[in-house]
Amino acid sequence: MALKIIDTCINCDACIAECPNDAISEGDTIYVIAADRCTECVGHFDDPQCIGVCPVDCIVKDPAHAETPAQLQAKFERLQAA
Repeated sequence: MALKIIDTCINCDACIAECPNDAISEGDTIYVIAADRCTECVGHFDDPQCIGVCPVDCIVKDPAHAETPAQLQAKFERLQAA
């Protein structure tokens, strides 16, 4: 399942450098996560790195983009091949 940033984001920039897939970018008012690039760090780390550095806990699983671990692994492999 891809992650998303909710409206309690304080635009601190902490998450951007932590994302190994470059899935996080500036949105209109808060940072956003591109679901097509987010693997929850599968293939890179055991846990999503952005969640670990977020000081306000505003990064959550996005139910609109539910994915199995196998699907996240396949997405990781596709992104690495590109």
